Amino acid sequence: MLNNKQINVLKQLFDNLQDTEKDAFLKLVTQNNAGTTPDVTQKVVSVCPHCGGTHFVKNGSTHAGSQRYLCRDCHKSFVEDSGTILYYTQKSLRTWQKYIKCMMDKLPLRRCAAECDISLPTAFAWRHKILDALQNMMNSVTLDGIVEADETFFRISYKGNHKKSSSFQMPRAAKKRGTAAKKRGISKEQVCVPCGVNLDGKSIAHVANLGKPCVVDIQKVLGGRIEPETVFVTDALRAYQKISYDMDLEHIRIPRKKRVMGVFNIQTINNYHSRLKELVLGVFHGVATKYLNNYLVYHNFVNYAKESRKEKQGILMNFIRETFCVVRTADIPCRAAVPV
Repeated sequence: MLNNKQINVLKQLFDNLQDTEKDAFLKLVTQNNAGTTPDVTQKVVSVCPHCGGTHFVKNGSTHAGSQRYLCRDCHKSFVEDSGTILYYTQKSLRTWQKYIKCMMDKLPLRRCAAECDISLPTAFAWRHKILDALQNMMNSVTLDGIVEADETFFRISYKGNHKKSSSFQMPRAAKKRGTAAKKRGISKEQVCVPCGVNLDGKSIAHVANLGKPCVVDIQKVLGGRIEPETVFVTDALRAYQKISYDMDLEHIRIPRKKRVMGVFNIQTINNYHSRLKELVLGVFHGVATKYLNNYLVYHNFVNYAKESRKEKQGILMNFIRETFCVVRTADIPCRAAVPV
């Protein structure tokens, strides 16, 4: 229990906050005390999705009962979920919340469809719409403190691309999952995924190139994403020396065939890779390379971030409702087979 002096100190600190900071603090305390996921039916509209203006008024409601607004700046009408992946949805927000819970549980698509009473194609489309929106969150992540970096590799997979497709032509004969590569070691039959993690549960990963990476390939993923004066721990790959110099990082280089040097090691990034492979190859039995970036985001948020599962459900539901990201279901399968 706090004594009177401690309570007085807290009261003084609270009184010196701005009104917006007070509201944010009270909202956070209320949510933490409740111990439940915030009510997904409540949403505060702050800007117009068409022009970003803040001058709008209420303008009746839709047939479904959603509040409609009229922007005084661009004179366009919108509803709460305009410009988000929930726009035009035929299912309730409760169904989306249930689907997000299934994603947190890492359930396969058929289980997700059964739990939410939706079709299998809809379950597939929803997964990638949510992950496409989540890409916006991951694009803003920067790493600080002690950051470990390394790359991992995945065999190119054309899973889900059929020879009868009018928009895709297989560049090689089809293979059964798990078939060994023709070339030993690292080759252009594999995509390279540079990854960076820190000890606070933040992570960055993205498909960069085919085969062994060079400085430019790793910079595409980590460049500008690590704070200056960070302790940068890597293996002996020379490209990391150039990157650490360009970003003004204190570089700890672990010698070849070793994982530890003094108090520093690369065990955290190795664990990250192990859990990533378990998710992609073990839980989902392999994924098409064209969707691999989405599953990297899936892993970063669901597997690696340190918030509790219930907190993640609330964060993700609020994020997809507030993030402008329009993804057409018909466009999801039309992505490049190898996103490099």
